[in-house]
Amino acid sequence: MPLAYLALGANLPSPAGPPEATLAAAVARLASFGRISARSSLYSTAPVGLTDQPRFLNAVIALDTNLAARDLLHALLALERDFGRDRTSSIPDGPRTLDLDVLFYGDQLISEPGLEIPHPRFAQRAFVLIPLHEIAPALRDPRSGRTIAQLLSVLKLDSAQEPPLVARVESTLWRAERL
Repeated sequence: MPLAYLALGANLPSPAGPPEATLAAAVARLASFGRISARSSLYSTAPVGLTDQPRFLNAVIALDTNLAARDLLHALLALERDFGRDRTSSIPDGPRTLDLDVLFYGDQLISEPGLEIPHPRFAQRAFVLIPLHEIAPALRDPRSGRTIAQLLSVLKLDSAQEPPLVARVESTLWRAERL
């Protein structure tokens, strides 16, 4: 079974509730696509691009799945719709009820219309690298050969920024779902 790494994010309420409840419910549904073998902590993150919007909650999971990469993508897009996301009318980098991205799919390099794996911008995004580093610091980017730890070490993070770009969130709901 290929091991896929998926990024999860939300900053608007969905039918499941606020972003924290949305991500917990989404993880429960993602388990139907395979076996979740690792799950990061939950992180509060500053929005990228369009900054005039609420902070996001983000996490990363590792999913052992029998789904082909394209089928996994279609399943993720359907799950986003179930949680109220309408990609046809969304603003790039804008607020969303649920965002699911395939970061890695095994060690495959895939470049097809609508499907780019590894995710083309993952290495520039602290909100992806920090939770990914938590669960898979030795994972190698098949494009660059660098580990997640190496990629994170070169990312420029302003540790003096308030509020921080990325901050771990203690969540009773998220912790309860991990058990």
